[in-house]
Amino acid sequence: MKAPFQRIRTLPARIASLPDSLLLLLFFAAVALSHLTLLRLPYFWDEGGYYIPAALDFYHTGQLIPHFTNGHPPLPNILLGSLWRLVGFHILATRLLACSFAALAFLAIFRLTERLLDASAALAVTLLTSVYPIWFAQSSLAHADVFAAAFTLWAFALYLPSLQAGSANGSQDGRAQPHYLSVAVLFSLAALSKETSIIQPAALTAWEMVLLFGSRRSRPERHQEPSLGLGLQQSGSSGRHGAWAAALASSVLPLIAWFAYHHHVVGFTFGNPAFLRYNATANLTAAHILRALCYRFLHLFWQRNIWLPIALALYCLLLPRRQDAPAALQPGPLYAMAVLAAANWLAFSVLGGALLTRYLLPVYPLILIVCVSQWRIHTRRWPLFAAAGAAAFLSVLWLNPPSMFAPEDNLTYRDMIVVQREAIDFVQQRYPGATILTAWPVSSDLLEPYLGYVNHPMKVVAIDDFTLPQVLLAARESNRYNTAIVFTTHFVTPLYRRYLLSHPNTWRGRAFAAKRDLTPTETAALLGCRVVWRAERGGEWAAVLRFPRSQAAALRPPR
Repeated sequence: MKAPFQRIRTLPARIASLPDSLLLLLFFAAVALSHLTLLRLPYFWDEGGYYIPAALDFYHTGQLIPHFTNGHPPLPNILLGSLWRLVGFHILATRLLACSFAALAFLAIFRLTERLLDASAALAVTLLTSVYPIWFAQSSLAHADVFAAAFTLWAFALYLPSLQAGSANGSQDGRAQPHYLSVAVLFSLAALSKETSIIQPAALTAWEMVLLFGSRRSRPERHQEPSLGLGLQQSGSSGRHGAWAAALASSVLPLIAWFAYHHHVVGFTFGNPAFLRYNATANLTAAHILRALCYRFLHLFWQRNIWLPIALALYCLLLPRRQDAPAALQPGPLYAMAVLAAANWLAFSVLGGALLTRYLLPVYPLILIVCVSQWRIHTRRWPLFAAAGAAAFLSVLWLNPPSMFAPEDNLTYRDMIVVQREAIDFVQQRYPGATILTAWPVSSDLLEPYLGYVNHPMKVVAIDDFTLPQVLLAARESNRYNTAIVFTTHFVTPLYRRYLLSHPNTWRGRAFAAKRDLTPTETAALLGCRVVWRAERGGEWAAVLRFPRSQAAALRPPR
């Protein structure tokens, strides 16, 4: 009986001994198979709104700047466009490229945790990250975040182990030797994938400068070689901190070059005025920043059951340390991770128009590393904690909390794609010559066959959403369309919707009422038509409305 258990105990070490190329293939196979039902889905939301059209511009013309000039760096466009030139433009190819970068990120998480802790912890953290709903959902979507996260996590895997105690004088092992150039290049690639990724090297540059000044102040006592209390020794540390600060700071240079080129070509540095206003200037108010700080804190430490591993780690602090405890996470990497978490919390409370959790992808594995480290040094039953965390993460892939959240935080995004595609299929089959009243993103889906919803463009009249003011505006021009596809543009789970509707005098109830989508029945009553088809999946709904008339209307692009 001992032999099977012995093989199980040695499995993480045997996995860790595999070469990176083989591990990457295994991780890619695992990601692709776990996303098998998602790989042929049409493009979703921001994929169709920016990333795919931008990559198609590079694919067709070779130009780095897309025609809508919103300033995002070009590396995802280059990667996608180059892939399509090799294999042709296929949704499956796009999804598999995203899976490959997710696998690359998981390999980085595995190696990072192995170097900071050991192979058992590495396997646990990697598995927990891979099933965490936000990571799982993003692993097959062509958003820039998964590309940037892969490069960022590999930079962490080379940088954070260098902060282990004893590595300041190169006395640990070869894996902890400084990789200044490699880290600078990886952070540069991350920033050229998504500009906000520069937050990571900027935060670490500031941290290295703090360590540098601290080591210089203590230099007169260096013959005693006391610890700085940060997991590093004074001896020979000043030059190392200075070199790291320079390497990390240099990663901003390619991003500066990109913005200079962008300004030279189109006259805008950070994108067109509408893009800049939505993502920066419109958010620089005290009310928005305070609200964002609250939401970002919840995104980091509560969202999608990540509170459970954190709560188990806090519980472990009440337990005595194991006498045979494995190596714990050392202060140097631990403080650096805290700096990174704080920097992302603060920066993403100011930057970005939408409070999307995918912006925080590189931080979630760091939180899980800290949690697993605490579990291991306080209890031998820590694998049960890992299993409980994995079960909690898997459950909320499908189960939704009674709150508002982005559909891409879990598999709700699939429900959204499916109901909208079914509505479009119904209209294509029943009313192929219809002129359709709808809103974005369905308006784009109907006009652009490359998004995967239609075989040929259809005639569209676009409004902003299905709130009362927009529907009344559409009612005044009812002669322009004869069919409508309505759907939820502000997702709310059914349970939370009922709560908000039953509490109209609360601030949440008033905010919901101001921007809620009318139901298909309410919309049909205002427009003078009838509901001919409807479907709902987990709170995501869509419906087709048909008018008892037939007239021609002009083809108009969506707003």
